[in-house]
Amino acid sequence: MIKSENFENLKNKIIKKENMYFLVIILLTFFLDRYSKFFILENFIGDTYYINDFINLDLVWNTGIGFGLLSSKSTILYNLITLVIGTVIVILFIVFFKSDNYEKFIFTIIIGGALGNFYDRLYFRAVPDFIDIHYGNFHWFTFNVADIFITLGIIIFLLKNFVK
Repeated sequence: MIKSENFENLKNKIIKKENMYFLVIILLTFFLDRYSKFFILENFIGDTYYINDFINLDLVWNTGIGFGLLSSKSTILYNLITLVIGTVIVILFIVFFKSDNYEKFIFTIIIGGALGNFYDRLYFRAVPDFIDIHYGNFHWFTFNVADIFITLGIIIFLLKNFVK
């Protein structure tokens, strides 16, 4: 059982003014991802939409993790992956509240994107990916807006920790 004093300390740490700004950014990231997916799902008829020589829109349902890794038709594997992702998001929130403001920003964009994809895993039982970057016949993995935020956050985190 949580002691009331520990609960008060935790509550005060969470509701600090600076944390509220970051929580708003998490929500904005989440809703930007949700809007992009809503737009694609409402307007996508099934064909690939050519945008230019490097970008197409092509709806793909991903049951795995990033870039379609670990995709499977196994319900057990899908549920296990979803449980692990949910646990990682909780851990990211814990680390977020213990971090300085620069690191909070990094975790903010990762969490916002992760929540977007996690929502899809729970609601659709798959994540809609639709951005197809290519050069000639070479196509990168299809991804979505949440993946952009997650990847950007990880790159900034790695640069921060390896390039000092």
